[in-house]
Amino acid sequence: MKNVVWVLAILVLASCQQEKIGFVDNVKLMEEYQEKIDVEANFKVKADALAKKRDSISQAFQQEAQAFQIKAQKLSQQKAQEEYGLMQQKGQMIGQQLQQEDQQLQLEGQTEMDSIISKVKKEVKAYGKANGYSYILGGGDGGSVLYGKDANDLTSEIVSLLNEKYKKK
Repeated sequence: MKNVVWVLAILVLASCQQEKIGFVDNVKLMEEYQEKIDVEANFKVKADALAKKRDSISQAFQQEAQAFQIKAQKLSQQKAQEEYGLMQQKGQMIGQQLQQEDQQLQLEGQTEMDSIISKVKKEVKAYGKANGYSYILGGGDGGSVLYGKDANDLTSEIVSLLNEKYKKK
């Protein structure tokens, strides 16, 4: 009889112990994380500079092409075709160079964003461990939390933690 009471007591205690679960709104978290905001701003500056460079090079090439058209009228047909071929090659080389620079910038931006996402995941995990959470779920667009009590929403706390750590750098 004593054993049955002990088993029941252990079962009651075990059933009373609930898992601590929280969630984070992934979209809000990333929108408010200062490092991500800064990286995007830096990327925009670089993208704008590349766009200006592209416009400048394109404009210079167009002027060169217009000058060539005027010059070509005075050349023999064969010589004009040769120079036209050289102009086409030059245009293709310029286009390829600009495309490579654009791809490089995109890759650089994606690498930085991947690094930020990795950092956020580590911080969420560390926060969960430090605060006794069994699970921290992701919410927001495409997240797995369709509903959660506001009391279980850890987004603001984690954004504050991330921004504090970022300020210290």
